[in-house]
Amino acid sequence: MAGFHTKTFIEHNDYMSPKYAWENIIHYIPKDKEIWECFYGDGTSGTHMEELGLNVIHKEVDFFKNNLGDILISNPPYSIKKEVFTRLKELDKAFIMICPSSCINTQYMRNLFSDCENALQIIIPRKRIQFNKLVDGETPKEYKSCCNFDCFYYCYKMNLEKDIIWLKD
Repeated sequence: MAGFHTKTFIEHNDYMSPKYAWENIIHYIPKDKEIWECFYGDGTSGTHMEELGLNVIHKEVDFFKNNLGDILISNPPYSIKKEVFTRLKELDKAFIMICPSSCINTQYMRNLFSDCENALQIIIPRKRIQFNKLVDGETPKEYKSCCNFDCFYYCYKMNLEKDIIWLKD
């Protein structure tokens, strides 16, 4: 089995969020704000959000060169999450990002958010999110959706009622 320390491990960023990942948190997202789904992927995430009644900007544009919407909501590529969170802090807008739970233990997250006025808030899903893997734009035939790590919704400037919210369903 390939692991992170073997030569057979291949870094892969194309994991798309299922609709229920956004249904889980829909009541925490203001309906009167313009949402930027800032990592286009295969386009389904923005479509899911629109189906849930959100006003979504979902274009294939460079996140690092653009500044759209009122709130940024996405499942960013995990291989560049440090750069993503650095850019998010620079933009200083409200956001919700799905990322591995281990992010909270990193030095870069501590350095970016521990001393700021608007500290991070976290929404913890009841179950692991099972992402859809794409290779060259398609789900591999042998792929079984079985995520082996936990993810949190990292929230900034969302004014949630508590700093840690445990989802019940």
